[in-house]
Amino acid sequence: MDNIEAAAPEACGANTGQLMESLGRAARKCAHALSLAPTEQKNRALLLAAAATRARSANILAANARDMAAAKANGATGAFLDRLALDAPRIEATASGLEAIAALPDPVGRLLARFERPNGLVIERIATPLGVVGVIYESRPAVTADAGALCLKAGNAVILRGGSESYFSNHAIHDCLLTSLKEAGLPRDAIALVPTADRAAVGEMLRGLSGNLDVIVPRGGKGLVGRVQDEARVPVFAHLEGIVHVYVDRAADLEKAKSVLFNSKLRRAGICGAAETLLVDRACAATHLAPLVKMLLAAGCEVRGDAATLAIDPRVVPATGADWSTEYLDAVISVRVVDGLVAAIAHIEAYGSHHTDCIVTEEEEAAARFLHEVDSAIVIHNASTQFADGGEFGFGAEIGIATGRMHARGPVGLEQLTSFKYRVHGSGQTRP
Repeated sequence: MDNIEAAAPEACGANTGQLMESLGRAARKCAHALSLAPTEQKNRALLLAAAATRARSANILAANARDMAAAKANGATGAFLDRLALDAPRIEATASGLEAIAALPDPVGRLLARFERPNGLVIERIATPLGVVGVIYESRPAVTADAGALCLKAGNAVILRGGSESYFSNHAIHDCLLTSLKEAGLPRDAIALVPTADRAAVGEMLRGLSGNLDVIVPRGGKGLVGRVQDEARVPVFAHLEGIVHVYVDRAADLEKAKSVLFNSKLRRAGICGAAETLLVDRACAATHLAPLVKMLLAAGCEVRGDAATLAIDPRVVPATGADWSTEYLDAVISVRVVDGLVAAIAHIEAYGSHHTDCIVTEEEEAAARFLHEVDSAIVIHNASTQFADGGEFGFGAEIGIATGRMHARGPVGLEQLTSFKYRVHGSGQTRP
């Protein structure tokens, strides 16, 4: 089907409950087949999908233009439009990401551990697929390719439920995946895209599709993720908010701090790894605070600051208590002067979301303490917080960032999309 002629979302699916039950049953049937699929077959599907994405780039861009026009008409913010927008470089990045996932080692069947018991039993722990993964996401069409590819390579079936704002873009990319599955001899239902924008579809997924869904990964705003975490009857890999900090320590190199901060905040202000709060050590505030704040202001970033920051420039807006725990996802940042490393860590513990936090310092002892004591999924020394990304970690891509402490934490890539089983080898042993 030509995606730009796809049915409008409100015209799809009269009975959402039956539709979702059908998708769940079909995905469960696929999951077993995928768990046994050879690496070469999965890789072939991914490489074919990359080729199809490039070949159909004009069609994908036309579909995205349709989504963008609707978003602009609905008054979407600049940061939202940035997350939604596709262009030639982003389509190429999507295709390259598919190839990168194909090039990664297959996580299924890995020997994770092997040990022998005194009775002669040999026990092995082996990586296995999770089964059926549900991904509920907003805005970013590239998630369609990333999530579909990662789940496929990890031997999982996946049900994708994209947001209505990216409906046509998602379907254009999904068509590339479907073509590749068919050509590689894999079941088309292995990567399913919910064909309706009916919000009831999300509720059906949260209820687990009658036991056919094994885990849910939400990617989107606080409202979506909060709902998923509150209502899901299956395990969830997610982060609620990305309240990300950059702490400039007394021993920070100013030019390095400026470069790290600028990239952390403004490379892409609307992503979860973007810095939302700048903390500056009082010991270096006299030399570092003004250059950092003025750099942000000059770049068009709104600065909301404490008393010390307000004194720097009249363009600074007074920060409220709510600012320290706000994920702006826009060109806005809160700034506070703190009394050293201990106070910075305390601020992060009080207001952070355990996503990503960074220290800029030339003092190794301070860096080591920050990395040890800050309890976030990703902690960084002297580098941009926007490296909080599965692709940058060498995972090919990511299905999301998890801030919980069970199973998956940080970028959820191939390894995190597997579980394990034990294989026990005996020679006739019986238990007394």
